[in-house]
Amino acid sequence: MIPFSVLDLAPVTEGSTPTHAFANTLDLARWTEQLGYQRYWLAEHHNMPGIASAATAVLIGHVAGGTSRIRVGAGGIMLPNHAPLQVAEQFGTLASLYPGRIDLGLGRAPGTDQPTARALRRYYEGAETFPNDVQELLTFFEPAVPGQAVRAVPGAGVDVPVWLLGSSLFSAQLAAALGLPFAFASHFAPDAMDEAVMLYRRDFKPSARLDKPYVMLCANVVVAETDHEAKRLFTTQQQSFVNLRRGRPGLIPPPIDDIESYWLPAEKYMVERALACAIVGDPDTVREGLAAFIDRHRPDELMLTANVFDHAARKRSFELAMRAHEELRRLG
Repeated sequence: MIPFSVLDLAPVTEGSTPTHAFANTLDLARWTEQLGYQRYWLAEHHNMPGIASAATAVLIGHVAGGTSRIRVGAGGIMLPNHAPLQVAEQFGTLASLYPGRIDLGLGRAPGTDQPTARALRRYYEGAETFPNDVQELLTFFEPAVPGQAVRAVPGAGVDVPVWLLGSSLFSAQLAAALGLPFAFASHFAPDAMDEAVMLYRRDFKPSARLDKPYVMLCANVVVAETDHEAKRLFTTQQQSFVNLRRGRPGLIPPPIDDIESYWLPAEKYMVERALACAIVGDPDTVREGLAAFIDRHRPDELMLTANVFDHAARKRSFELAMRAHEELRRLG
């Protein structure tokens, strides 16, 4: 059975603060480590009141320091917002503090609106420089050579697995050309998933970092004791997507009993298309959904995300999802 991992956006729920979000993130990381998840990734977003993981490398250090085995990483660092040298130094530092446990996933989008992107990097040239930035960053992780004018300290010669993230064909093709593992954002942009994975696997060129293609897909997985309760919990994510499309991103809302009364028909179509890779239900429903998804798409690893309002219900969802994983493994 393929490994299961976790994507966390450090959600800030209505009535709470980033301090609460960080406490919940560490608690969930410890819980999913205990359950047997392989890695725990945090994503860079900016100017989003409901997402507290803007300083992603800092939060990765917090989570890695509070756990002992689970891999911790970025899913991802939005490289257009940063100088490659700074990213190499940050993740070289993290990997030196927590050897063998740090991942670096790189994204091509700024992860925010254009005014915020300009505020983050005043000399921002856009995502067009992404391939060159990735290659420059990879060079900083190579062992330093005599006479090298600029080196990452720490970073040079430090083992930091680098992934490319994407929701389109561009990053799939770049990951294949550079021989890097590839994670597709199927949890919110699944339209190009099958074609991107096909192109990546077809065109993959082995590298010193990876000898064969490795694909991780991400899915929204919400599990509760009944289908009805799981669907109710999932309305938190559905509302958040509607609010974002309405231009009113805010704190993460509590679930509601009737999502149909919340969205317009066009919004419903948009959200259901964006969240098509969602497996929501009781343990039996989710086990069958996971089996079907894995059988159809054949990922090497599956990353689960669950934007659930109540922290205890969120922990329970990941527990039941791992129980489904164990049952699928027993069934072969």
